[in-house]
Amino acid sequence: MAEPKTKYDRQLRIWGEQGQAALEKASICLLNCGPTGSETLKNLVLGGVGSITIVDGSKVELGDLGNNFMVDESSLGQSKAKCVCSFLQELNDAVKAKFIEEHPEALIDTNPSFFSQFTLVVATQLVEESMVKLDRICREANVMLIFARSYGLTGLVRISVKEHAVIESKPDHFLDDLRLNNPWPELRGFAEAIDLNVQDPVAHKHIPYVVILVKMADEWIKSHGGSLPSTREEKREFKELLKARMVAMDEDNYKEAIDASFKVFAPRGISSDLQQIIIDSCAEVASNSSDFWVMVAALKEFIANEGGGEAPLEGSIPDMTSSTEHYINLQKIYQAKSEADFLVIEKRVRNILKKIGRDPNSIPKATIKSFCKNARKLKVCRYRLIEDEYNNPSLPELQKYLTDEDYSIAVGFYILLRAVDRYAANFNSFPGQFDGGMDEDISRLKTTAVSLLNDLGCNGLTLTEDLINEMCRFGAAELHTVAAFIGGIASQEVIKLITKQFVPMSGTYVFNGIDHKSQLLSLY
Repeated sequence: MAEPKTKYDRQLRIWGEQGQAALEKASICLLNCGPTGSETLKNLVLGGVGSITIVDGSKVELGDLGNNFMVDESSLGQSKAKCVCSFLQELNDAVKAKFIEEHPEALIDTNPSFFSQFTLVVATQLVEESMVKLDRICREANVMLIFARSYGLTGLVRISVKEHAVIESKPDHFLDDLRLNNPWPELRGFAEAIDLNVQDPVAHKHIPYVVILVKMADEWIKSHGGSLPSTREEKREFKELLKARMVAMDEDNYKEAIDASFKVFAPRGISSDLQQIIIDSCAEVASNSSDFWVMVAALKEFIANEGGGEAPLEGSIPDMTSSTEHYINLQKIYQAKSEADFLVIEKRVRNILKKIGRDPNSIPKATIKSFCKNARKLKVCRYRLIEDEYNNPSLPELQKYLTDEDYSIAVGFYILLRAVDRYAANFNSFPGQFDGGMDEDISRLKTTAVSLLNDLGCNGLTLTEDLINEMCRFGAAELHTVAAFIGGIASQEVIKLITKQFVPMSGTYVFNGIDHKSQLLSLY
């Protein structure tokens, strides 16, 4: 067996050793191992998840050979769960794999406590009634849950967890933390000691842009009644002042200062997103609060006190044109401030833990360090129970989607995926599933969809004939290409939830294979 370090080398660069360790500790349960479920698990097995349990009571039929790579002719008539399980085990022998030959619906009804042993459940191809029951079971047991479903050329993925807090949200674009709009005394002192009018041309073009901007912002504040540039005109004027300080045309440090001047204009203090988190009722901690909220409570105290309205400093600086000496000194100043902020927060965390009767050392130093480094990027995701969404969706949102040309197909599929379940409950088969009687199926599905829309409060709104016809044409088939795509999306969300990195999707993800479009519906 390959050494795990080299085996998972490429993904370690994305979610690091902590993320990989979380994956290797996780146990995943898959309900139904048709193509959607098999493709989801394949990605997780290759990624090195700890253990998998497949629950499926069906046998391999001829039709399965056409849409699932994980069964072949020799599997015909055998347990599907067993065949898929042994195939997946071959992909990665480090993963513990087992199967249970039973229909998931039966387990949900007769043995709900079965699910509490898992980190996360991936439920594929379940109808609405079973989804609602399973969702309640997993919520109570505090088990993460992802629904995934492929149906002809459409599919959906929906996460359901009470709350998911992300420290390492890793946003694509984020303003680096240089505090040019609010320098602390050491940074200001360092800048003050450097002369912008130095005569030596080499020294002049090696003053780091951070210093140039801190000094120029200070000059500006003195002559503008204590405020930074805010109007478009003032910002333009500030850039002109920077340009005027250039001695030669090739001074990259001044060009960098002009390009980065927007960092001076950025508002001080914390973002509205972070503000929402620190005023959340969960930030009032008690003995049963999670480690995350204990750290948020410490952060809230820090911002109000030592931070002076700011989050702890991250402590890293980007590359910039500078003499080596200036750059290293600047780096030290940022690191020292970051370390000092961390120590304050660590102390506050330990005090809060003591106050709520927990072991003051129960949150590791490394966790608090990571929390401080990412404090400006924290994210908290909450998901409604699927039953609440189904019985009581946000009506304005639903009506907006139904009448918006851009979203009408995605929301149409969302409604029809629910309508086909109602249809199946009434007629014991999905529309178009069996040959013959297609016209009758179409009119029955249309009636079902209209009554569903009325139940949801969308009276008078209908879906297009074309979409209803397509849905009947799908005949509940799981097409391999759609299943592989939905499985890819679902497995990506599993990894986000388990590693607690990146931000998982909020809302219901709908894939529209007719137009090759993916959309998120927020029906909260």
